[in-house]
Amino acid sequence: QVQLVESGGGLVHPGGSLRLSCVASQDALDAYRVAWFRQAPGKEREAVSCINRDGLKTHYGDAVSGRFTSARDNAANTVYLQMNNLGPGDTAVYYCAAVRRPDATTCSLVAALYRHWGQGTQVTVSS
Repeated sequence: QVQLVESGGGLVHPGGSLRLSCVASQDALDAYRVAWFRQAPGKEREAVSCINRDGLKTHYGDAVSGRFTSARDNAANTVYLQMNNLGPGDTAVYYCAAVRRPDATTCSLVAALYRHWGQGTQVTVSS
């Protein structure tokens, strides 16, 4: 089954940008829907974005819409999350998640639909 590893997190000042990567192994990522979720201390997990198999359809959570962009490079088995204009409210552990759906043309922000999860990468926004 696919394994996911996130990277790219770190400390950034308010207004800054980061790009997260989610690299898949053990299977070809082009058969998978992929999504990003985040969880801050003491808060529930929150949907950030999802991207369909060919990368032509994306959806975003209300808190990040207009600031974050998800993209994928199936040849590199990688999904990206570009995060711009970051604020303290974006501080969280970010997780990528995938579910194998070779028949699906869309994606979903519902966490329960995703079967495979990475270990997460910490993003801290602070001055």
